[in-house]
Amino acid sequence: MPSLLHPRPVADTARTLALAEETFQIEADAVIALKAKLRGERGDDFIAAHKLLFDVAANKGRVVVTGMGKSGHIGGKIASTLASTGTPAFFMHPGEASHGDLGMITKDDVVIAISNSGESDEILKILPQLKRRGTPIVAITGKPNSTLAKAATVHLDAGVEKEACPLNLAPTASTTATLALGDALAVTLLDARGFGEEDYAMHHPGGSLGRRLLVHVADVMVTGNRLPKVPQNALLPQAFMEMSRKGLGMTAVVDAADKLLGVFSDGDLRRALETHDNFRETRVVDVMTKTPKTITADKLAAEAAELIQRYKIGSSGLLVVDEAGKIVGAVHVLDLMRMGVL
Repeated sequence: MPSLLHPRPVADTARTLALAEETFQIEADAVIALKAKLRGERGDDFIAAHKLLFDVAANKGRVVVTGMGKSGHIGGKIASTLASTGTPAFFMHPGEASHGDLGMITKDDVVIAISNSGESDEILKILPQLKRRGTPIVAITGKPNSTLAKAATVHLDAGVEKEACPLNLAPTASTTATLALGDALAVTLLDARGFGEEDYAMHHPGGSLGRRLLVHVADVMVTGNRLPKVPQNALLPQAFMEMSRKGLGMTAVVDAADKLLGVFSDGDLRRALETHDNFRETRVVDVMTKTPKTITADKLAAEAAELIQRYKIGSSGLLVVDEAGKIVGAVHVLDLMRMGVL
């Protein structure tokens, strides 16, 4: 038998790939088995756990996840997933619970206790205190007849036929099954609560999705004196100077009421130089783009980015107008990039 003193040669690639494939298959089978359990009596257990977690969160309680060793690592991920999808949750180390951390739990909370054997000493030690507080317990174990399973308010069976470990010792398939079970709880709770994309973004303001769903055009657009615009009677030199001063590669052309008539960009300037001999006497309205792409300030910045990319607006800005067609701002590609939207 190979050991640390007599390792198997690493060149045995066929065996390595075969073990990897077997691991995938065993763990996939463990997850599929959970699906089959939902069709029987275990489906009632899942519904009971789902309802308990939903009701506790609806009444301002929290989900406290605990587990020792590998189960603890899985528990931390489950708590994180629950919290990020709208169910207030945190992880509590069972060893620390006996030394004061139990004070974080109230009778209004619910505990998800994870132990494959259902006999983890650290968890069993805190069961009496949880019972005394009247805190409901959802146990996730691989042993329905274990101490933890019997003491729980609801038990979810995450038992597996075998571990992916060739020695059938290291938690592998069992932790995968437990993680999948936790994800199923999080997803069904998310759906029941009507948790949507904007809610998710509010929980992830630092992520790319948060930026795409929370940042609006009004948050990034150029306004006031920084906004390039010229009146409809302006000549090309005036338009050119406005573009240069404001540095957006374009200028809006407006009437006396600030209603947008068109846009004059670097591209329009190059075409004007090619087709008009008398540059200084040419009116900007005669060479501007009369149907510029626009957006309103209440739209998402991501929508502005999509327009810029679709129409290849490039270095010139996207103009922002109000409902009456008046110019109120401009969005530049660099501002979108700085905000992480583009």
